[in-house]
Amino acid sequence: MFELIILAASATINLLLGLTVYQKNPRSATSRLFLFLTLSFALWSTVNYISLHPFLFAQIVWVRLVLACAALLCLAVFLTFTVFPSNSMVGSAKIRSGLILYTLCVMLLVMTPAAFAVNHAGNPTPQPGIAFFTLLVIFSLGGGIVNLAKKLRHATGRTKTQLRLVVAGLIVTFGLIFISNFLLVVLFNVHNLISFGPAYTLIFCGTIAYAIIRHRLFDIRAVIARSVGYLLVIGAISLVYSVGLFGVIDVLFPRPYQEFLRQIISVILIAPLVLSFQSVKRFFDRITNRVFYRNYYEPQLVLDALSKVLVHSIDITYLKKQSAKVLADAIKPREITYWLDSEPHSKAPEVAFLRKLFERQRNNLFILDESDEAHDVIQRMRDLDIAVAVHLRINLQTLGYITLSFKESGEPYSDNDKRLLSIAAGEIAISLQNALQFKEIKNFNETLQQKIVEATKELRRSNEKLKELDETKDDFISMASHQLRTPLTSVKGYLSLVLDGDAGPIKATQRELLGQAFISSQRMVYLISDLLNVSRLKTGKFIIEATPVNLADMIVDEIAQLKEAAASRSVELIYNKPTRFPTLMLDETKTRQVIMNFVDNAIYYTPAGGHIRVEVEDKTSTVELRVVDDGIGVPAHEQRHLFTKFYRAGNARKARPDGTGLGLFMAKKVIVAQGGAIIFESHEGKGSTFGFTFRKDKLAPPLQPTLAED
Repeated sequence: MFELIILAASATINLLLGLTVYQKNPRSATSRLFLFLTLSFALWSTVNYISLHPFLFAQIVWVRLVLACAALLCLAVFLTFTVFPSNSMVGSAKIRSGLILYTLCVMLLVMTPAAFAVNHAGNPTPQPGIAFFTLLVIFSLGGGIVNLAKKLRHATGRTKTQLRLVVAGLIVTFGLIFISNFLLVVLFNVHNLISFGPAYTLIFCGTIAYAIIRHRLFDIRAVIARSVGYLLVIGAISLVYSVGLFGVIDVLFPRPYQEFLRQIISVILIAPLVLSFQSVKRFFDRITNRVFYRNYYEPQLVLDALSKVLVHSIDITYLKKQSAKVLADAIKPREITYWLDSEPHSKAPEVAFLRKLFERQRNNLFILDESDEAHDVIQRMRDLDIAVAVHLRINLQTLGYITLSFKESGEPYSDNDKRLLSIAAGEIAISLQNALQFKEIKNFNETLQQKIVEATKELRRSNEKLKELDETKDDFISMASHQLRTPLTSVKGYLSLVLDGDAGPIKATQRELLGQAFISSQRMVYLISDLLNVSRLKTGKFIIEATPVNLADMIVDEIAQLKEAAASRSVELIYNKPTRFPTLMLDETKTRQVIMNFVDNAIYYTPAGGHIRVEVEDKTSTVELRVVDDGIGVPAHEQRHLFTKFYRAGNARKARPDGTGLGLFMAKKVIVAQGGAIIFESHEGKGSTFGFTFRKDKLAPPLQPTLAED
């Protein structure tokens, strides 16, 4: 009976511990291998007990099964401690694969007489093949211990203490098992201590349990809660099955039919019980959570509430206050504090301490109870009442920190708390980054707006000064133009008299020189007229004085004055005057100036040997004038600027450096002011067409006949 109790206790503890750890993190390699180890312990303990009380098979078969289970257990130990306590394997993958293959071969070998046989007295005795099993035990257990020793050499703090406990438990447990279940049996044929084998496994489980309770290797409440939960599930299902299978049948049916009905009902019950296992398990999990986790919360619900807060606003103060409230309601620390780098207290000693602390941390979460830091760091955190520190960062950018004090209940921070804070840290960091960027943009906009206001004021002051200077300039141009116009008109008049021979005959050379002087004085007259018109435009004194004029005759007069200039540049100037042309209501002086400007430009911007054709046409609804040349043309990218004040194309400045850029500007003003439109076409290197068009409504009214006097 005592042996059965030892077996049941050791197997149950091992299984419950393995299942609980596995359920906490099924994806973890440590969890899976730890479950494999505990199952191997339970299987070996059970077979070990049956080998002392054989049934179904002969004792030699059970002894061989004990060795096969022991081989599997050795493999489980080796694999577990290549991972434990982290999730990264150490050692060579080839060695692990080779050991697995060797273990399978040993398990097959020990099931044959080559390892254990029956002697003449009927007792199991070892054979030479047992040496292969011995090598497996030595290599696997030794390899497991070596792996733990390597990790122990580099471990610090809590991890080092955990590993020491586990190594000690491993050596003691397997040392006792090897002595009582192998050496004493093989060397001295002593079998009395075999029944204590399962009890030795409790030493190993005890060291792990101590690590759980003392050093938080796992959450002990989870172990207890899940263990109770599994027992309640098994008990409930067993109760339903036994009551349905035995109680109901024994009460309601006579004995001859009971065995038959049990078989039928057992088949009927098994499917519903299997299908309902998860539902029953969840039901008892809720009950055990209420008992063992009075402050338990569902992390997903907390994260949902946190997400609502984080997307509700981009105000940093609101985000800090509300997110701290959500976390405090779930975790229940005495205080939660934000330390953001963007705030004034970023230079506080606490922030400097946290910054230095996380320079040595790879994770975003620092738990005081699990810290491997030096004593002065631990004491500093206790002085600051910091139990947990959270690093708020995105990639390599640090936004700040969250610190949580110790819990009001005095309980340590659970795995549930750690998972929640790890996930929440990322979400809070993203939300704070968005809020900070919005605040930065808002501040930038406010600063920019202020600078715009200041710049606008400065521009207004500068504009007022420019207006004053512009008015002064216009006054000067107007005064200078008037002062220059009178003597220039006299010069032009006297030159005309000399050229006409009024002062006596002149030689050909003199005529040529005086002709150039007359052309230059005429150009100066037009330039002064342009300056005066610009000045009048600025002062609002630009007036169109329309009178009946014949455009065809006007062109003859202007071309006559430019014939000499065209001949001097070897440019052919062509004009075919139409026989009939309507009379228009135009400002004769200003329109003449426009025609003169178009033809004069064509002469100067057309190379020697070129042609200029002046065309005037009476169309159905309009009259048009065109000056067409085959000169240098205007570049396409400069054409849109051509009729603006003082603008000249680049190739025009090279061909005629002395131009002012006022001619085309004033031409457009004059034509548009009279209700017309400018005509302009040009292709660089091929020539240009300048002109204007007027609608027929500009026609002068017919002359009324004069009544004869009586």
